[in-house]
Amino acid sequence: MLRQPIVSVLGHVDHGKTTILDQIRNTNVQAGEAGGITQSIGASFIPKETIEKLCKPLLEKFNFRIVVPGLLFIDTPGHESFMTLRKRGGSVADLAILVIDINEGFKPQTDESLEYLKQFKVPFIVAANKIDKIPGWKPNNTISFIESSKQQTAETLSILDSKIYELVAEFYKRGFEAERFDRVKDFTKQIAIIPCSGKTGEGIAELLVMLIGLAQKFLKDKLKVSDVCKGNVLEVKELPGLGTTIDVIIYDGKVKVGDYLIVGGKNPVVTKIKALLRPPPLKDIRAEKKFESVKEVYAAAGVKIAAAGLENVIAGSPIVCVEDESRIEEAKRLVQQEVEEVEFKKDVEGVIVKADTIGGLEAMIKMLTERNIPIRKAEIGNVTKQDVIEADKIGDKYKRVILVFNSKILPEAESLASDLKVPIFRSNIIYKIIEDYENWVEEGKRRELEEKLNAVTRPCEIRILPGFVFRASKPAIVGVEVLAGVLKPGTTLIRKDKKSVGPVKEIQLMGKTVAYAKTGDKVAISLPDGVVGKNIKEGDILMSYIPKKDIEILKEVWDKLQEDEKELLKKWGLV
Repeated sequence: MLRQPIVSVLGHVDHGKTTILDQIRNTNVQAGEAGGITQSIGASFIPKETIEKLCKPLLEKFNFRIVVPGLLFIDTPGHESFMTLRKRGGSVADLAILVIDINEGFKPQTDESLEYLKQFKVPFIVAANKIDKIPGWKPNNTISFIESSKQQTAETLSILDSKIYELVAEFYKRGFEAERFDRVKDFTKQIAIIPCSGKTGEGIAELLVMLIGLAQKFLKDKLKVSDVCKGNVLEVKELPGLGTTIDVIIYDGKVKVGDYLIVGGKNPVVTKIKALLRPPPLKDIRAEKKFESVKEVYAAAGVKIAAAGLENVIAGSPIVCVEDESRIEEAKRLVQQEVEEVEFKKDVEGVIVKADTIGGLEAMIKMLTERNIPIRKAEIGNVTKQDVIEADKIGDKYKRVILVFNSKILPEAESLASDLKVPIFRSNIIYKIIEDYENWVEEGKRRELEEKLNAVTRPCEIRILPGFVFRASKPAIVGVEVLAGVLKPGTTLIRKDKKSVGPVKEIQLMGKTVAYAKTGDKVAISLPDGVVGKNIKEGDILMSYIPKKDIEILKEVWDKLQEDEKELLKKWGLV
């Protein structure tokens, strides 16, 4: 038996995720179906019959038969639901739609969404939304892009094509091959871009058919239903008369009232299901207060579960439901493995990572690991005093940090972090947390290199200019040209015979004291130990004397040195 594929919708804010979902949900009206869509907790199910009626011309054109029962859309669009709905080895979503405003192109959350899709290996198609805003576009009373495009002028289609190829180029930069859906030659290698409008509905037929096609071609084995009921907690909610309930997406098996419910977490919850609840068909789940009680639910579906002892459940937790009491221990092992394979603590110099869901934590771990950032502890939940104490133990100041995705920072933890100066990077966008952290590390290391560079003797070679002896001794003041490198006060100068003429006390350029002189500068320098005519004379070439410890630091800051400084070090045989 095949279940319907679960489809998630991702993309940048304001690019039209919700309008596309609303168009998809409203397709039953256009198809003339009385109850074509069943809306359940956090999901909207569009049955095969509705899609067949809507997309009949397209299906006939491609000689395509639908064998899956329909499509289940996760209708709480955005990163949070995608991250929350995680199952072992990946995402609860079988497929995804990446929504991009065709007129705006890639934005920060587009990249973030793409990163998540890559991390969880979820096949996806691109909804190039808002074609109705393309100059000259004439909206048509059809949900087919192909039909609507026949009514457009050549000029408008040319503008559309140029915008599609801008997207193709952006995908190419990010390591993906993409093409307009009707020009794709190989769906295993190319991402299909479907031009559409969430506002007018044009292109919705192609979106639905493409999703069905991908599911039937590549996901048949994944859509086979087993006899073990598995799901994922989407939200934890208080309901009058029912207490704490959980909104769950069931992605495998079936669940019945009276079954044992096992929820993963620090301490697994084992309870008995009192009620399975769904909003009436076609009602907005977020506004709905009345629910219909059902006896059983088959995958894939969204359902509200009422049971005792759900107060400490965390969104994103895995669930298993079993009928037989003898299977509870096995179910506990299953859900705990899922949690434990993500949460961990190691005795390494690494960052502390906190997230509010298992999916969010897993994405954080994957992205940090990809960037070779070591992790000491990864855990679900709020940031506590103990996390700050743990971070404070780290010796490496660039690892002595806490990275927080969506979790709260408890007041006592915030106060202690401030006292101990433990940096905390927090955001509801993973990309931003990692970007902010990496920028902070980069800036800190840049400052460190600058400080090291300021503290060492720089390689330089200077020539005492003939006719520019301003004072012969105590101190000698002479005009020099910097032939190569950087000259700083405090630099000890030596002659070609390696004899020292002492340190430079001061450097002046055009009568003003300066912190350094670089290649090509002509400056006056004072040498307390220099005596013109005795240890120095006009025309002499002098070099900086570099102690061994400074040579090691110069190797460290090699990239910060001028090219002629590097050449001097090589010429002198110091590197």
